[in-house]
Amino acid sequence: MNFKKILIAVDNSTCSEKAAKAGYDMAEKFGAEVALVNIIEPIPANVNPDLTLAPVFLETYDNSEENSHVLLKEMETKYGRDIKTTYLSIVDTAAHGIIQQSDEWGSDLIVIGTYGRTGLYHFLMGSVAEHVARKSACPVLIIPNKCEVD
Repeated sequence: MNFKKILIAVDNSTCSEKAAKAGYDMAEKFGAEVALVNIIEPIPANVNPDLTLAPVFLETYDNSEENSHVLLKEMETKYGRDIKTTYLSIVDTAAHGIIQQSDEWGSDLIVIGTYGRTGLYHFLMGSVAEHVARKSACPVLIIPNKCEVD
């Protein structure tokens, strides 16, 4: 397989740092470009009696978008090594947003970290990485949280 476009899903966790490092390592080996994607999960909106969104929701969204851009920049700075990087950030559910952005960008590979939760929590919450792996049109590399990062 020859990967030319690698999408790396990141959030603000150690497992996504591990995914970012692994994804950039692969991009370097294959001479690929990278898209870093961060999904801003929707916050339940407060609806005023006049059926408009509360200003708090809009401020939260603006802040989340800014935080997302800061996170993506930090990941590129830490692991990017001058590899061409695109930033993707949208409001969506995690798994759906990652798959949608992968399809739109045309990625050849998705790299995503996993917390490695088991038991009842996994049963109730599911796994974003698992869902992405099942629904993705391209291969998915899942980096376990136990993986060491240099």
